[in-house]
Amino acid sequence: MAIAGFEVVCAARLRLTVLGALLVAGAALTGCGNPTATSAPSVPASDLAPLTTVGPPAVSPPALPGPTPAPVPPSGAAAPTQGSPPDAVTTCRGIHYRVLDRNCVHRLTPALAPPSASPSGGSVNLVALAARVDPGLVDINTQLGDQNAAAAGTGIVLSSFGDVLTNNHVIRGATSITVTDVGNGRTYPATVVGYDSSHDIAVLQLQGASGLQAASIGDSSTVAVADEIAAIGNAGGLGGTPSIVAGTVSALDQAITVSDDTTGGVEQLAGLIQVTAALRPGDSGGSLVNTAGQVIGVDTAASTGAGFPSSSGEGFAIPINDAIAISKQIEAGTASTTVHIGPTGMLGIVVQEAPVPMGPHERGRSRSRYSSVVPGALVAGVTPGSPGEQSGLATGDIIVSLDGTTVDSPTTLTTLLTDHHPGDLVRLAWVDPSGQQHNATAQLAAGPPN
Repeated sequence: MAIAGFEVVCAARLRLTVLGALLVAGAALTGCGNPTATSAPSVPASDLAPLTTVGPPAVSPPALPGPTPAPVPPSGAAAPTQGSPPDAVTTCRGIHYRVLDRNCVHRLTPALAPPSASPSGGSVNLVALAARVDPGLVDINTQLGDQNAAAAGTGIVLSSFGDVLTNNHVIRGATSITVTDVGNGRTYPATVVGYDSSHDIAVLQLQGASGLQAASIGDSSTVAVADEIAAIGNAGGLGGTPSIVAGTVSALDQAITVSDDTTGGVEQLAGLIQVTAALRPGDSGGSLVNTAGQVIGVDTAASTGAGFPSSSGEGFAIPINDAIAISKQIEAGTASTTVHIGPTGMLGIVVQEAPVPMGPHERGRSRSRYSSVVPGALVAGVTPGSPGEQSGLATGDIIVSLDGTTVDSPTTLTTLLTDHHPGDLVRLAWVDPSGQQHNATAQLAAGPPN
């Protein structure tokens, strides 16, 4: 879907930090660009420092001030017909933050007061609807590394004993997770049961939870264009009473392509429900519900215009049928090429895209040590004492294979490591800045979800 003057952002866990310095270890500070956008230009990636962590991030950037958004009423515009041809794929850059300010830069938004819900949205009584839905939601708070960086999002209660559905990007990089149940107000430590990063779904287990009110799960196959909906979540990351915004279904089976500036790779989310509801940072993992209060989708992404959010914002949700199918696979402990079960193994290094090899005429004018590099994952940092350091990896090395499989990008390396767990042995091959090739075996340590 190409929207002139708009950017697509992921609705987003809200990342907060108490640090004043801007340090990056495992997060991209790069622009979010839509090739068709006209009013929110991106910061060129070449001006910034894209990095990817194969291990926990150390520090996240500081929060910047932003405008206080307001809820968006249901659109009165005519909805497109359900049988119309699909729009062009929309591009979003920066999957790791999914937070966007008006300049389309990865600046992190501070906690904002949630909008006060109007008594009704169209024919929907939002107050009554929220009263039915809120008890089946949780607020998710994560710690990212050991440097006081944090993130917040939303989750949907699947069972009375504490199974919670959320977006994978809400818990990506988390070294600890706490979850507050909206229904009873209690806070629980949580563990990651498993996740599917390619479909942006994760399942958590709340420790010691019982008697929780599970969400009422609907059937997303019955959703139609022009249906009235409401999006409910932890907007602004403030916790407490969830915020609610009304809208309508504007399109079905939508696809957005997410360009990951931390790796240079591309991920696509398909089959999404598009709605006229402005999702906000912290809403990710929350409920998209019908007028009966049944969950029909998982709030995941949003589009904005020159301001954030736009008064004509569009949201995107993963259909609940798809999300539940993945959650059942995770709960059954069935791993696959996309589903990871249990703890994540890590090397404890930070990688980024290897520089593009220079041509012969350029080499004559430059003595860059990367003038003849091969494709791979460039090591931009190594955690002291990590498996990566113990194997001999150093900053400037380029990893070219893992377990005999070619590594042509940081995305490939992350995907290959997703199949592994702490304690697994992996065979690494890399090239140092002088062009010398090395081989070693590393035993993975326990790390945060990818």
